[in-house]
Amino acid sequence: MMKKKSLCASRASLVLFLCQMISSLDVPLDLSQPPTITQQSPKDYIVDPRENIVIQCEAKGKPPPSFSWTRNGTHFDIDKDAQVTMKPNSGTLVINIMNGGKAEAYEGVYQCTARNERGAAISNNIVIRPSRSPLWTKEKLEPNHVREGDSLVLHCRPPVGLPPPIIFWMDNAFQRLPQSERVSQGLNGDLYFSNVQPEDTREDYICYARFNHTQTIQQKQPISVKVFSTKPVTERQPVLLTPTGSTSTKVELRGNVLLLECIAAGLPTPVIRWIKEGGELPANRTFFENFKKTLKITDVSEADSGNYKCIARNTLGSAHHVISVTVKAAPYWITAPRNLVLSPGEHGNLICRANGNPKPDISWLANGVPIAIAPEDPSRKVDGDTIIFSHVQERSSAVYQCNASNEYGYLLANAFVNVLAEPPRILTPANKLYQVIADSPALLDCAYFGSPKPEIEWFKGVKGSILRGNEYVFHDNGTLEIPVAQKDSTGTYTCVARNELGKTQNEVQLEVKDPTMIIKQPEYKVIQRYGQVSFECIIKHDSTLSPTVIWLKDNDELPDDERFLVGKDNLTIMNVTDKDDGTYTCIVNTTLDSVSASAVLTVVAAPPTPAIIYARPNPPFDLELTGQLERSIELSWIPGDENNSPITSFVIEYEDGLHEPGVWHYQTEVPGTQTTVQLKLSPYVNYSFRVIAVNEIGRSQPSEPSEQYLTKSASPDENPSNVQGIGSEPDNLVITWESLKGFQSNGPGLQYKVSWRQKDVDDEWTSVIVANVSKYIVSGTPTFVPYEIKVQALNDLGYAPEPSVVIGHSGEDLPMVAPGNVQVFVINSTLAKVHWDPVPLKTVRGHLQGYKVYYWKVQSLSRRSRRHVEKKILTFRGNKTVGMLPGLEPYSSYKLNVRVVNGKGEGPASPDKLFRTPEGVPGSPSFLKITNPTLDSLTLEWGSPTHPNGVLTSYILKFQPINNTHELGPLVEIRIPANESSLILKNLNYSTRYKFYFNAQTSVGSGNQITEEAVTIMDEAGILRPAVGAGKVQPLYPRIRNVTTAAAETYANISWEYEGPDHANFYVEYGVAGSKEDWKKEIVNGSRSFFVLKGLTPGTTYKVRVGAEGLSGFRSSEDVFETGPAMASRQVDIATQGWFIGLMCAVALLILILLIVCFIRRNKGGKYPVKEKEDAHADPEIQPMKEDDGTFGEYSDAEDHKPLKKGSRTPSDRTVKKEDSDDSLVDYGEGVNGQFNEDGSFIGQYSGKKEKEPAEGNESSEAPSPVNAMNSFV
Repeated sequence: MMKKKSLCASRASLVLFLCQMISSLDVPLDLSQPPTITQQSPKDYIVDPRENIVIQCEAKGKPPPSFSWTRNGTHFDIDKDAQVTMKPNSGTLVINIMNGGKAEAYEGVYQCTARNERGAAISNNIVIRPSRSPLWTKEKLEPNHVREGDSLVLHCRPPVGLPPPIIFWMDNAFQRLPQSERVSQGLNGDLYFSNVQPEDTREDYICYARFNHTQTIQQKQPISVKVFSTKPVTERQPVLLTPTGSTSTKVELRGNVLLLECIAAGLPTPVIRWIKEGGELPANRTFFENFKKTLKITDVSEADSGNYKCIARNTLGSAHHVISVTVKAAPYWITAPRNLVLSPGEHGNLICRANGNPKPDISWLANGVPIAIAPEDPSRKVDGDTIIFSHVQERSSAVYQCNASNEYGYLLANAFVNVLAEPPRILTPANKLYQVIADSPALLDCAYFGSPKPEIEWFKGVKGSILRGNEYVFHDNGTLEIPVAQKDSTGTYTCVARNELGKTQNEVQLEVKDPTMIIKQPEYKVIQRYGQVSFECIIKHDSTLSPTVIWLKDNDELPDDERFLVGKDNLTIMNVTDKDDGTYTCIVNTTLDSVSASAVLTVVAAPPTPAIIYARPNPPFDLELTGQLERSIELSWIPGDENNSPITSFVIEYEDGLHEPGVWHYQTEVPGTQTTVQLKLSPYVNYSFRVIAVNEIGRSQPSEPSEQYLTKSASPDENPSNVQGIGSEPDNLVITWESLKGFQSNGPGLQYKVSWRQKDVDDEWTSVIVANVSKYIVSGTPTFVPYEIKVQALNDLGYAPEPSVVIGHSGEDLPMVAPGNVQVFVINSTLAKVHWDPVPLKTVRGHLQGYKVYYWKVQSLSRRSRRHVEKKILTFRGNKTVGMLPGLEPYSSYKLNVRVVNGKGEGPASPDKLFRTPEGVPGSPSFLKITNPTLDSLTLEWGSPTHPNGVLTSYILKFQPINNTHELGPLVEIRIPANESSLILKNLNYSTRYKFYFNAQTSVGSGNQITEEAVTIMDEAGILRPAVGAGKVQPLYPRIRNVTTAAAETYANISWEYEGPDHANFYVEYGVAGSKEDWKKEIVNGSRSFFVLKGLTPGTTYKVRVGAEGLSGFRSSEDVFETGPAMASRQVDIATQGWFIGLMCAVALLILILLIVCFIRRNKGGKYPVKEKEDAHADPEIQPMKEDDGTFGEYSDAEDHKPLKKGSRTPSDRTVKKEDSDDSLVDYGEGVNGQFNEDGSFIGQYSGKKEKEPAEGNESSEAPSPVNAMNSFV
């Protein structure tokens, strides 16, 4: 495939070029003409206040114009201001700011006027404003505490600068904060979090403002964000953070960039989508930025007005906002006025047409003066946006200004009317040569000037006829266009310009060249790996042109590889590999055209070949030393076999037989194609060399060593390194260095010259020569004084070069002075701030390492007992004079002192400073015991907090009952005086578990609480409750209260409390809830306060009430309960099932038969060692009775030997421990192990296994099960 491109490519580009050429008719500068502004500063000119202000105003004209300026509408006399100068032959002002001027003093509106005898041109109004980069206002930033998943906005609020600053967020390490769909910066500079995550916690969110004009960056104080987690995190539907509300408006100017922004909060992070209501977003001008949160439309026009909707959506819903956009327009040109050149008596028009929104007002000025008050000119007439000129004369020459303005800006254009009478002149150089390719357009220039405007004619040849017809195009600027030039178009062309004052002509030459062609193009190739391929590119071109050929691979330069060989007409690739696969293009360029052709190369695998064995190379041999010199020698060798893998390099190593015999060192490495190398040598070394070959497989064995070569001795080339001077005692200086290695000595007799002198003192060097050691001690020095030190190597042949000087210090001594003016500021009950004055550096007598603060607790103000004083130490590095003391105990007296520290140790302590910490919240009480449980009371005992942290004001006790389903009842709160240590709680419900919360209080607040649970005693096994009236006021009427139920699948336990006459006979009535059937009645045996309802229907809701016989109308309130659902497999008493009894009988029969068989075998003399096996493998469950514990060997309950689970029982002394907070079901089982029936109902209160608890005396603390008690009565 071949592409062809001419340098004169298309007619469209030619038309654009010609339009630019004929936009105005330039008057040659040697002719009289009014001024024309050629260069001026921008309308809004923001200057750097640190640099000179340069206000540009350049103009041309004949005669050359003079310049003047106005400032804020009045004449600006630059001669009266020494700081202002005007450039020679120019109107440009230079205001000298760098030599004392103030940029603010020159702020204002400037306008330049260029004037000569034919008129005056004016510049735009240039508004000069110095840039400003103010500092951030100080503000107190509180830490942001945010819940995980919530939204957050970090406000930047940058200072108002000129121009506005560029905002960005970074951290303390000057790294930009990462942004995403979740976290992003808004257009106002604020940082928005759609939802915060734990990883957002940090203390260095810093907003930076960069002011480009002054090249300064201002930094806001760091903002702290702390995210606290709550589980689970609540998801939220989107809510717009900005803009607020449902609608907003936006006004933008035509031609500007429209930026619309929507940032939403929500979890999961919302996704933003943009639409335009009733229309489409412009295709090629719409861009989405900031993770689609910003809609950007470039080069807006009035057609872009409308309603734009942003929609934020996540999985929970959506939110939207409509922005009503109105596009206004500053004035813009439709037809700008152009210079008008007329001859005397001619007619012409100046047209000034502009548009805008709102439509601009058009006004005219003449020579910078409003045309209404300008000198009258009978040849002109103003008609709105047009000035009509008729019968002009030379005095009609002037510069006219058109001003189009509305509320959004203005346009100002200068256009002169120049009245001249000039014969034609041609401005194109004579005999100019034009060259084009055949079948391409040709443009022949004929730039001209004359007044009146000349007529242009073209001729071909010296005596040719005038050119006419469709094969030529004649442009207004005089250019002749030949749309399709042919070979016969070559020749001489003549341009003739004439007007009533005369005529002139000019000749140009045109040459039409043959096009460049590729007559043999590269072709598609398929080549095997490691093969060779060639692409041809044979060209034909015009003989007068010199082509250049370039090859590309995949539209890029060829790889820098010697396998690619570029010939005159081809490209050859040697040893092809897979990476050579691709498209290869041949490009041929001349000065007039360019052609190209491409082909594809496909690389395929080579056919199978016999396996090649690759190995490390054999070692080199026949090493030879030649060209021996004092500091160099040449080594040559013969390579060994490379073993099918080319040698890539050789490594040369050397041995120093004089200093380190048997140790080989790396010397150098050379390419694998090189077999000789020039080696640099050191003096006083007995060299041997060996060579190692390297290929892709690995390294060869070393060659045999070369012959030895001993170099001559010389003075050292270098001095010891790492020279230091550090004193070990107050009156010495220890100078140390790293000694030279063996071959670095360059000769025998290595020694060191050690020199020192006190710095900044006019003193001579003191020197001493020492043996080959690495340390020297100078005694009798002043304490901690700087010294200049140098260490120079020398040997029997001389000294090394002059060493560099290092600075050291003599020994340090303990500091002499304690820090003064120690002050303590107590911040809160656990934190204090200490401040001290620094000690004079002269008294430190060493390197200042910092200050140590010793502090210790003298006593607790809430407890007078003194403890062992434990001093604590805080070290503050460097020359700090303030530090924080954390971890203090509240309501305590402390002492502290401060000491300065240097390298030797600590200085004297400052006088002890006494301070006190205020009260804090107390610690938790030391213990909480619950003892003496009765039917309706519990006794609570407690210990005061170990750390009261102040004066206790009271204790707070809160408690609430817990029912069988672990639900908490109403919470009761009691405030107890601080001097109490026990309390008896009365009027509690019997057989009820209570949870207690207990904490202490100071005047600051409440401390941590401890919790405990306890159970009031249950009336069991027919034991009668104490008389209701014992110790209480007898109630006036009997009553039954607190009816409670615990339901299983087919039965329910009913219990109640009774107050009234003794020996009442109770009955229980029940029925299906919501049914109209009569109540069923069950009589209760005796005066018990519980009963078991049996034969209930599973999964049914029942109503129940309790009454007393003989007391008419005396019943309890109703209670409602629901039985458990029926289960697929019911749990029954297995001992009562027929199949189980049959199975046990069968097992017993089998055992009997086995015993009979064994008895028969024994009688026959056989021996069956059952007894021995039983003795050897005794069952731990079947042991003889132990005398010490009275248990039986035949049976042992495995559960009795298991340790109680953590938290399963409350200790017998009811002491609360922090680890005993396990919410196991056993804790709510009323003192016995809880069980679940088949339906999952908790019935531990009425059935279950007994647990062993420590016995008090000889009596068991375990109460009998209510189920067993009821079974004894039923």
